[in-house]
Amino acid sequence: MTPPILLIAGPTASGKTALALRAARALDGEIVNADALQLYADLRVLSARPSDEELAIAPHHLFGVADGADGWSVGRWLRAASPILDDIRGRGRTPVVVGGTGLYFKALTEGLADVPPTPAAVRQSVTAMYDALGEARFRELLASADPDAARRIEAGDRMRLSRAMEVLEATGRSLTAWQADTASALEPGDWRAVAITPDRADLYARSDARFDAMLAAGALDEVRSLLDKALNPDLPVMKAVGVRELQRHLAGELTLAAAADLARQETRRYAKRQLTWLRNQTPDWPKITETNADAAWGQFLALEPTLTPKP
Repeated sequence: MTPPILLIAGPTASGKTALALRAARALDGEIVNADALQLYADLRVLSARPSDEELAIAPHHLFGVADGADGWSVGRWLRAASPILDDIRGRGRTPVVVGGTGLYFKALTEGLADVPPTPAAVRQSVTAMYDALGEARFRELLASADPDAARRIEAGDRMRLSRAMEVLEATGRSLTAWQADTASALEPGDWRAVAITPDRADLYARSDARFDAMLAAGALDEVRSLLDKALNPDLPVMKAVGVRELQRHLAGELTLAAAADLARQETRRYAKRQLTWLRNQTPDWPKITETNADAAWGQFLALEPTLTPKP
């Protein structure tokens, strides 16, 4: 029997890596990355990519495989991940897909609309339109042609609002219409999942400690090396939490302490957005609420009673 795929989703600093490693050992599995930033070789520290010791515990896929100059989309990740999942299962092993990028999991379980790429001129035009009109008026215009998109996109989410308008302008068809044509990437029986949804105060404390550990591990040098590449600031790697804040320190605008405070604050905001997404988008997934590695593993074993615990 072909092993089902295990999905482990959770916000930053929630203990996903530790849980995935133990699950991979127990299930004879291989770990597949579903974190948009851990794709990039340039961001080992600030993306909290697994250490060399962790990578040695089980085979890992799609970690540090992309250059920061080459921005990956959800579609590109899905195209890269799908044959890897098939190969792992074909060898009788269990794929353990782990990460915090909700859209990757959504693409896997619900499929991805085959929306044509939007030309750079359209993106620039939409950016200028948004700047000129502001969010409220821009949203009104979008709602006249794609009311579902305007309604479901949260306030302040400029990127998704702009994306919906770009698709409309480039194709003459709404993003909602494209998405309605989407078929599931995985069959329901091909996967099972857990979502890590810890107490918010605990998550925030862990996020703060995580960023302090990143600084100690060389995050500032990592940002300095990234800036030396003179990349487009719109690339995903340049928008990673910590990059902009430490960039301001390196430019002399902020002390390191002030930059670190801003980065911790933004990390907490990011974790909150991830947690909200998981609670809204994965209501039927079993939840793991513990962040302590042993306690989280105990909760996982309760969901998988046939497993033999391993240290």
